[in-house]
Amino acid sequence: MKPAPFVRHVPRSLDEALKILAEVAGDDGRILAGGQSLVPIMAFRLAKPAHLVDINEVEGLDKLTDDGKTLTIGARVRHAAFHKPVTANPLGALLAYVSKHIAHYPIRMRGTFCGSLAHADPSSEWCLTAATLDAVMVAKSIKGTREIKAAEFFDGIMSTHLKEDELLAEVRLPLLPADAKFGFYEFSRRAGDFAMSASLVTYRLDGGKMIDARVGLGGAEASPRRIPEAEAELNGKTPGDAAFRAAGEAAARVIEPLEDHQTDAAYRRDLVKVVVRRALEHSLT
Repeated sequence: MKPAPFVRHVPRSLDEALKILAEVAGDDGRILAGGQSLVPIMAFRLAKPAHLVDINEVEGLDKLTDDGKTLTIGARVRHAAFHKPVTANPLGALLAYVSKHIAHYPIRMRGTFCGSLAHADPSSEWCLTAATLDAVMVAKSIKGTREIKAAEFFDGIMSTHLKEDELLAEVRLPLLPADAKFGFYEFSRRAGDFAMSASLVTYRLDGGKMIDARVGLGGAEASPRRIPEAEAELNGKTPGDAAFRAAGEAAARVIEPLEDHQTDAAYRRDLVKVVVRRALEHSLT
């Protein structure tokens, strides 16, 4: 199939983009950046936006900056920007590792970090990353700027708290402590497929015990999130099989698992036990 007819707008400045978006939002106007999620669903006519606001010529939206406390990622920054560490902070290595699990190479060359978050697929690696690290989303419109915490941003499957006239202009990720450890693991039926479940973890060691543990889970529920019950099983414990299995089991107990024609709730819970444990095991490598 082919997309339904639409008008493409190509603003050159952020102010112009926001003005156009305000005018066309009521007619299902959409932002176009990488287009790796939007264009396929348009081709199947699952989405029929009458207007696309193409931001690829907008100056300033390609910024990727580290100010010593925060990594700021603009709306035009592609997945491929993270193939190599973008900062010497451990966050750089984390993002580089996670990025290589996103779909396939051609998609990573066009798709964008912010676009992935705005699309809010439960299986998105970047949505999981944002939720785990407590990112801040910066939404802009002609009415002003809003900062939205990751815990409040995601609102179910492919749904966010962005308003129809708002552009997700940038995402701010806090840098990790210099001694932070991280681990990531996802399961999909084929390489490049959407993950059926994924986990991202970080923690520090103090006297051989884990502290400041974060356990994020994606793909298993309608939205990615941190799992406090799993984090409690890690803090104060020695890293190893016993603590890692306890964290996985805690996560499996508290989730509200997605179900579909391939997986029931029991299968998804078992999968969560595995991905959390293996993410933690990866943190030791």
